Amino acid sequence: MKAVYALYADVHSAAQAAARLRAAGFQSRQITILSSSPLEELEIDEDRGLRWTSWIAVLGAALGLAAGWILTSWTQTDWPIQTGGMPIVSYWTNLIVMFELTMLGAVLAAAITFVAGAGLLRLRSPDIYDPEVSNGQILVGVENPADAALVKEKLGAAAASVEK
Repeated sequence: MKAVYALYADVHSAAQAAARLRAAGFQSRQITILSSSPLEELEIDEDRGLRWTSWIAVLGAALGLAAGWILTSWTQTDWPIQTGGMPIVSYWTNLIVMFELTMLGAVLAAAITFVAGAGLLRLRSPDIYDPEVSNGQILVGVENPADAALVKEKLGAAAASVEK
């Protein structure tokens, strides 16, 4: 694996380097940006596509609602109690369990999506890393570039090439 990256001391320099790489034809998903702290003051990255977390949370909520309805209905019909002419499956009382399982499904789906989307489930270490990132530097780089010289040119004088 070959990587070309540069370390920057401030967010604006890193943002300019990422913009130069995008202008050179690299897609956002090819560019790696690492920082030891959130970069909230400036949006470095362009949109990486549709965010799926909310839709997966809605799907989790729907599955939780279905699970709540199935659980309560099946339990009440499997062990019927004499209700004096009232329906055995009562939806007003089942709404509590259905609501709780709906929220559980939504929260679990959102949490799993967050953990997976943040890359916390990776079994291997990141391909590009420099210990200086822990000291406040911002890393901008490209893994396996077709033209390493072009990447070094766009990253500037701070560019370094690493082979693993």
